[in-house]
Amino acid sequence: MPFISKIERQSDYGSFNSSHPIVIDNGASYFRIGWAGENEPRVIFRNIVQRPRHKTTGETVTVVGDHNPALLKYFDCTRSGPRSAFESNVVYQFEIMEYILDFGFDRLGADQSQIDHPILITECACNPVQSRGKMAELLFESYGVPSVAFGVDAAFSYKYNQQLGICNDTGLAITSGFTTSHVIPFINGEPVYEACCRTNVGGYHVTDYLKQLLSLKYPHHISKLTWERVEELKMEHCYIAGDYASEVQLFQRGDKEAEDKTRCWQLPWTPSPVEEPPSEEEIARKAALKEKQSQRLREMAEAKRSSKINELENELKGLEFLLEELKDIEEEDEIVSFLVSRGYAAKREVESAFAKVTQSLRKAKGEQVPSEEKVDISAAEKYYLIDIPDDELSAEQLKEKRRQVFLKSTTEARQRAKQRRLEEELEKEKEKKLEEQKRMENPECYLEQLRAKYKELSEKLEQRKRLKTNGNHANGNNNVSGGVGRGERLNAAQRERMRLLTTAAFDRGKGEDTFGQRDEDWQLYKLMSRDNDDDDDDKPDHDETELARISSRLREIDPTFFPGSESGASASEVPRFRPLTKEDFQIILGVERFRCPEVLFNPNFIGIDQSGLDEMVGVSLRRLPSWVQGLEDKMTSSILVTGGSCLYPGMGERLEAGIRMIRPCGTPIKVVRATDPIMDAWRGASVYAAAMQFPQQTFSRTDYYDKGEDWLRRYKFKYTI
Repeated sequence: MPFISKIERQSDYGSFNSSHPIVIDNGASYFRIGWAGENEPRVIFRNIVQRPRHKTTGETVTVVGDHNPALLKYFDCTRSGPRSAFESNVVYQFEIMEYILDFGFDRLGADQSQIDHPILITECACNPVQSRGKMAELLFESYGVPSVAFGVDAAFSYKYNQQLGICNDTGLAITSGFTTSHVIPFINGEPVYEACCRTNVGGYHVTDYLKQLLSLKYPHHISKLTWERVEELKMEHCYIAGDYASEVQLFQRGDKEAEDKTRCWQLPWTPSPVEEPPSEEEIARKAALKEKQSQRLREMAEAKRSSKINELENELKGLEFLLEELKDIEEEDEIVSFLVSRGYAAKREVESAFAKVTQSLRKAKGEQVPSEEKVDISAAEKYYLIDIPDDELSAEQLKEKRRQVFLKSTTEARQRAKQRRLEEELEKEKEKKLEEQKRMENPECYLEQLRAKYKELSEKLEQRKRLKTNGNHANGNNNVSGGVGRGERLNAAQRERMRLLTTAAFDRGKGEDTFGQRDEDWQLYKLMSRDNDDDDDDKPDHDETELARISSRLREIDPTFFPGSESGASASEVPRFRPLTKEDFQIILGVERFRCPEVLFNPNFIGIDQSGLDEMVGVSLRRLPSWVQGLEDKMTSSILVTGGSCLYPGMGERLEAGIRMIRPCGTPIKVVRATDPIMDAWRGASVYAAAMQFPQQTFSRTDYYDKGEDWLRRYKFKYTI
């Protein structure tokens, strides 16, 4: 049903006298209110209520009907969804219903709390007495209505179309609304509620089913698939298939006819900008900017070089002055004390520093240092205190000796590590050349070998990780508690330590404890020590390193390789990233066009075990009185389809085919659609309320107070007056 709302406040409320009735079509989807005798309702809005919060103040407001999009800037409508007063087409939430009536009377122009006009309000077929009583109580006590009449919306639509000559006075009314569908027989213009049939399936379920299918089909566009937009798609594109199975087979074949029935909804899409090659002016501008930055860097480097030269020259002058002072000192003890006061341990150290500064200064000035002038201090000159006994050295020299010993050991260790790294790099380079040679000889075989090795290592690491986490469960060890013992999580070195500990405890557990008296006990202690534990967790695993190397190699030579895709048999396809195109923002409606409305005929599609519209007709006909001859033929010869959910193309043909299958051959069947399936209920009620005999069908507020709510059980509305 189209989303058309009219909520402008009317200004002619005072021009109608108090005896002029107000007509209300209280549908589960829309609320329509107007004056009796008119052809169109004055006010139309969605029969829902929302209570959003203000984003700044947190104040809660009540919004009746469709929310204004401008409110989204100030109110948070996401936390408060729309609420309806209906449950399966029956009014149960009368607090919400009061909000609806307040808004409806206000938009009609009422400027006071008392409504002094008779009211004709619609309800569903076989409405429960409790719901009717609560509605009467609300109208009488809250609004002071003088009199009220209740009528069925489908009956008003049938009578209105009967007056237009579309249907007979005896026939069937098939109405499919927002949440329910009814089949109501009419005999001589009056509904026979004893033969009425109802199914809890309507337009709401069709829209919800379509929304679910599109959300599963296009999960990246769920935010675009709002309820209002899906409702519009349903009314614009959905249709009823004459034969559902044949229609499904048609789309399975995917021929030209199926393409013609497919519809496309294009979402807003902005193409990504195309990168154009830079112009000559842009290239020249970037080159000039780069040259300017380079010039600035050169100036900064020159300033840093000049500053370093000045520092080295000052340091060199200081060392020259220190050497000149040392020439004037003759006593050895005075020389040592003088050098210690200046921060040096010996004269050789000063000379070595002088040579280094001189060489650094020449390099800074850009002068080439001759090979014969390069300073190469031997280890004996550099660590001259190492071979001297400690009793011949002073306290300061002992400290210097310990420093030289530490420097010598660390230097030698670094040299050994450097030599070891160099040998490893040479070995890796050699292996890489051998692998490249193998690849060039047989690329396919080489690639297969790499893939097999990658798969083997992946499975090995996965198995190790699984065993470390779950113990021996993978090997069939049944652990009822589900826990994993500590021994099952230890590596080989840790398990060996635990074995030694338990062995020592068992051997020494009896008699006197003599552990430690023998040399082999201390050797066992060293083996048990944590310091000697070669823990695999603290060192890089060789298998993991090899797996990373093979993975990197495969990425280089195999563009289809994706890490993890070789480890399992059910590997997914490599994801390919590409720029989004116009087709990525399209919603394609194919089988959804007829699959969703099919729930009206097969409610089991959505898990509702009830009859469809065509089966409901057969149920209703079987409930008719059998003593009337030819009544069923009269019923099937005048079938009126009304309600918002009967607007789908193909509804009449599908109903006629379904009814013909359950009726005897030759039965007259005529299915017609109402002139306006949505508005005919209100128009029929408007025409009825404008008749002179309408006050006889109402009950007043005085009758309600005198006779009570139980009197509503005997209330029966007559449609033929």
